[in-house]
Amino acid sequence: MNTFLKTSLAVGGLVLASSPLYAADYVIDTKGAHAAIEFRIQHLGYSWLNGRFNKFEGQFSYDEAQPNNSAVSVEIDTTSLDSNHAERDKHLRSGDFLDTGAFPKAKFVSTKYNDNGDGTAALTGDLTLHGVTKSVVLAVSKIGEGSDPWGGHRAGFEGSTEIKLKDFGINYNLGPASETVYLNLSVEGIRQ
Repeated sequence: MNTFLKTSLAVGGLVLASSPLYAADYVIDTKGAHAAIEFRIQHLGYSWLNGRFNKFEGQFSYDEAQPNNSAVSVEIDTTSLDSNHAERDKHLRSGDFLDTGAFPKAKFVSTKYNDNGDGTAALTGDLTLHGVTKSVVLAVSKIGEGSDPWGGHRAGFEGSTEIKLKDFGINYNLGPASETVYLNLSVEGIRQ
């Protein structure tokens, strides 16, 4: 083999080895409590009711060089709903709202990631809640990415969207001010 061919193969191998061929896979760090799914809805138009889901898990793939190839999947335990009021939580888990006996899980699976080129993106996906699946769009911001003190690599994102309860078959009437739920997600993933 001539010297030129050997050099070309060596340089080509180095370029391929240093180029990310695939997006990195991350597991959302719920064990370390570095992630949250929170909700907010008006109560009768007089105040805000804030809450969260204490149990969920998920993963995402992200490649900074090709962010539009990103993908996300999250499963939420709806029975873990927590609004810091036991009787209200019992009502929100009942058939009037989430009906967690029949629908103990909610799920989000992304279908498209549109990077805006400035650390923000529109993440489109299918949200299954209360037995109904609808497409939703989350406004996403990248918080940061880098090495952690334990030799790993982490990436963090924040996202928000709003959904109409009636779109997911939840028809309990608390008035027009209480028809929309605002969802906020903060996730920190550990690269696998």
